[in-house]
This record gives sequence, structure tokens and C-alpha cells, in this order.
Amino acid sequence: MLRLVGLFEERYREMEGYSTGMKQRVKLAQALVHGPRLVFLDEPTNGLDPAGRDEMLDLVGRVGSEFGIAIVMSSHLLSEIERVCNHLVVIDAGRLVQHGSMASFVSLTQAVEVEVDADAGPLAARLEKGGLKVTHQGRQLVIGLEGGSPYELLRDAVADMGMGLLRMERGRHRLEDIFEAEAEAKPEVLSGRLV
Repeated sequence: MLRLVGLFEERYREMEGYSTGMKQRVKLAQALVHGPRLVFLDEPTNGLDPAGRDEMLDLVGRVGSEFGIAIVMSSHLLSEIERVCNHLVVIDAGRLVQHGSMASFVSLTQAVEVEVDADAGPLAARLEKGGLKVTHQGRQLVIGLEGGSPYELLRDAVADMGMGLLRMERGRHRLEDIFEAEAEAKPEVLSGRLV
């Protein structure tokens, strides 16, 4: 287990001299040493720096995929949930809010997200004149796909206006959308945890 979590070379060192990341990996090794079929992880990246967080998430992913151990992980960091989990359960104050495959939560939207190298206001106005539904803020646009494909109109407008197109990608639902929707439906502060 110490080899798995990257601490084999440190096995004779006193744990009190371990960093927070090393201590988190020892805890994971302790949970895995008896060969469980299911492991519960509560905030496994808590207190870790970005590099330590990446290492722990990679390790959690490997444990699940390579060793076939089911993992139930709670975290308030939604990017971690998206990165590691393949199923999501949203619980608020002990009440099941939603559940399903991760793919169902982060599916593609009916919009294209665009970023240009200048104020997007004039571009938004031109695209709206072309029949597109557009919202913008600063240098970013969200163009609805309900009326058909906006790509040619967008390309021509950006070229005619001499703007640089920095980013264009299909929009995706975000896990934050779940909490925003729940908070709007329920005025008190959402106290849920992602599992």
C-alpha cells in the first residue's frame, strides 16, 4: 500500500515529520490495506496544495479504476467531483436532491461560449441582428443554438470587425448549476454535500 500511495521510501520516517499531503496518503493506505470493496473518503484533498491535490485525485482515480474498489467521496470542490467521480449524489440537510451519472449532470447545452479579444458588445449586437439569441459580458458571449448553426455568421462577423477569436466551445452544464437552482428554489443557505 505504501508503494501505491508513493510513500515506500518514507516508511521508516516518523509520521510527525510528514507533510499534510503525506499524512493524507497514509490515511488512504490505511483504508486500503485490508482490501475493502468500498472506501468512504471525506474531503481527501483538504489542506493540500494544488500539486498535492492533483496527486491525491490521481491516486483516488487509480484506486477505483485499477483495483475495482468502489469509492464514495464527499467534497465541496466541484471540480474534484467532476474529475474523479462517475456518479453523483447531491444531499441537502439529509435530503436527496438529485442523483445520476456524471455525464447527465455535465452534458452539453444548447449554446456556444465565445471569447474575443475586445469588448463583445458590438459583436453581440451584430449577431442579434442576424437572428441569433446572444448574451454578453465584457469579452465573452453566449450564443443560443435554438435557431440553427451560428458558426458561419460568427466567423464572418468576427473577421469583418477585425476581432480576434480567443475561444469558442460548446457550452456545458456545470455542477454549480445544481446548487444555484436549489438555492433559488430554497431561500435558506444550501448546506448540502456532494458525494
